[in-house]
Amino acid sequence: MRKLIQPHIMCGIGDVAKYVLIPGDPRRVQIIASFLDESCKVADYRGFVTYTGSSDGIRISVCSTGIGCPSAAIAIEELARIGAETFIRVGTTGALQRSIDMGDIVIAAAAVRADGTSRIYAPIEFPAVADFNVVAALLQASKKSERKIHFGLVLSTDAFYGNAENLKRWSKFSVLSVEMESSVIFTIAALKKLKAGAILAVDGNPLLGVGKGEFEPSERTGELDDRVQEAIKEESRIAIEAIKILEDRLKTPAKAKLEE
Repeated sequence: MRKLIQPHIMCGIGDVAKYVLIPGDPRRVQIIASFLDESCKVADYRGFVTYTGSSDGIRISVCSTGIGCPSAAIAIEELARIGAETFIRVGTTGALQRSIDMGDIVIAAAAVRADGTSRIYAPIEFPAVADFNVVAALLQASKKSERKIHFGLVLSTDAFYGNAENLKRWSKFSVLSVEMESSVIFTIAALKKLKAGAILAVDGNPLLGVGKGEFEPSERTGELDDRVQEAIKEESRIAIEAIKILEDRLKTPAKAKLEE
């Protein structure tokens, strides 16, 4: 049987695990992969960087999706074609609530579909909801964290430099934060009967003018802030622990049958 390579991620069947962690930033892939027991680079093409390794015997891959829903959709589509089944976005997000601080972590229950790509897949009335089991595993894994964890809705938008008034509107609807990929990840996963979730490190608050923006070369702001860097490491650990929880739940019914 021939091994077919996907045109953008440059991976084929056998290169990636059924569990895939998906950050946006290609440079973050190696950071996340460093938390695996062992890992190696599989591919690096057009901003899609892929590593595969394991943790406690569970095979796990990490693949970057780039910025925004169009490239995230490409990654999910091609990863799913070669055996990926469960996706956890490990990303960053801007807070839309005053109670959420830099370096906090947001676990998404669902995403507001303020993007264009997901509308190609399904009408806007179709909700972009994270998989219940993935969310439950992330929440369980986060209980050991010393970080402040928030759980609720996020806003996915195509425009990083968007309208502040629009963000204020979603803030009033109790949306926790804004980012650029979760809506299409959740939508595609639901349509293809895959599983997806998202855990996000807070790198600022666009409504307060805190976080990502212009800065002096010597400054460490936004994602470069030490608090955010530590939150990215922590969310990576939580995501890997969540995969272990998911895998254990899959094995539990089998164990019960053997004991019978």
